[in-house]
Amino acid sequence: MHSVASEQHDRAILVGIDLGGHAGISSEESLAELKALAESAGASVEATVSQRLKAPDPRTFIGRGKAGEVGEISRMTDANVAIFDDALSPAQSRNLENQLKLRVIDRSQLILDIFAQRARTLEGKLQVEIAQLAYLQPRLTRQWTHLSRVRGGAAGGGGGVGARGGGVGTRGPGETQLEVDRRRLRERLTRLRIRLKQVERTRDNQRRRRLEVPYPTVALVGYTNSGKSTLLNVLTGANVEAANRLFSTLDPTIRRLRLPNRMTVMIADTVGFIHRLPHTLIDAFKATLEEVRTADLLLHVVDASSELAAEHMEIVDRVLEEIGAGATRRIVVMNKIDLVDHTPPMHGGAVGISALRSLGLERLLDCIGAELGITRQEIAVTLAASRGDLIAMARREGEVISEEYRDGVVAMRARVSPPVAGRLRKAALAEA
Repeated sequence: MHSVASEQHDRAILVGIDLGGHAGISSEESLAELKALAESAGASVEATVSQRLKAPDPRTFIGRGKAGEVGEISRMTDANVAIFDDALSPAQSRNLENQLKLRVIDRSQLILDIFAQRARTLEGKLQVEIAQLAYLQPRLTRQWTHLSRVRGGAAGGGGGVGARGGGVGTRGPGETQLEVDRRRLRERLTRLRIRLKQVERTRDNQRRRRLEVPYPTVALVGYTNSGKSTLLNVLTGANVEAANRLFSTLDPTIRRLRLPNRMTVMIADTVGFIHRLPHTLIDAFKATLEEVRTADLLLHVVDASSELAAEHMEIVDRVLEEIGAGATRRIVVMNKIDLVDHTPPMHGGAVGISALRSLGLERLLDCIGAELGITRQEIAVTLAASRGDLIAMARREGEVISEEYRDGVVAMRARVSPPVAGRLRKAALAEA
């Protein structure tokens, strides 16, 4: 499978329909985002076409007449790929390719292609290839070249979605080969999913070991390109790639952060969300998104300079609900305030910052500490005096109210986080 950003530079024509907008985002705004996605994938955008419809055409999505217009524009601009802003059915894709005589991909394919380019870890590459093949599975036709030629993804280090092999209009060797291709695809999906489960078990073990260390977890979430990686870098010196482009980072990064109130937290950067994120990606990235589901606190990072900030917040909230993190406590972080002429709306106690300019970070850290401090509980335990490690941990991570030493034991009262309280109680029960 070839990437949208192939060796021969792709010239794209963007196509969308206006059905009244999606989740508050107009068709024009959605097409503008599609343009940013296409350019992020490495394609140059030559033209944009929009069609107002009551409902998508079941055969060609935009109607035969508008498809003819797209074909004319593509010939005038030398475009070699048409990128549609909505999900196309397999039949619509085939009909459009037959009429337009150029490659046709949809928004989901484009996002999958970007993910394929950006994945760096083995887990990320496995997740992307599984999502690609799951998307491809219902779209296999005799026009696809043999899957024996399909390599890449997790095994070969990349490979995106896009062109059918052999060129537009090329017919494959027939139904027998089609069935072979389908079987190969199913077998490869099975192997990849088994391999991913093995990698996920390693991540689960790492997560369990991290939970044994009594530090609360804070996860950065937000719309893609909202500045999450920049914020992680400036808070922790993580040196994660942070670029002004969509989906700059995919693989989760976790770092330790010391707060002004002496509390230590683990802070995790996760993949950005986007308008109509393909479900195949959400399914494939469930293990990665587990960092969000298990977090004690979410920092919802918002690009305050975007005119669509409110709409982006709604989309992120919806995805959080979908992955089971809707009830997790969160702080809204309005980032990039240095690019805003007026004071952005703070959305119920949100914190305004500029991660790039290091503005407002002290208040943000105080808010994180205060929010996590709410969960601190007062406990009274009796520990062996030899457990200096636990005594030091209580002093370091919480507030020790009293300590009384006698006969080789120490009676301690302290206000600590639930994980620290659990460690102290476990030791007290075992040794008191």
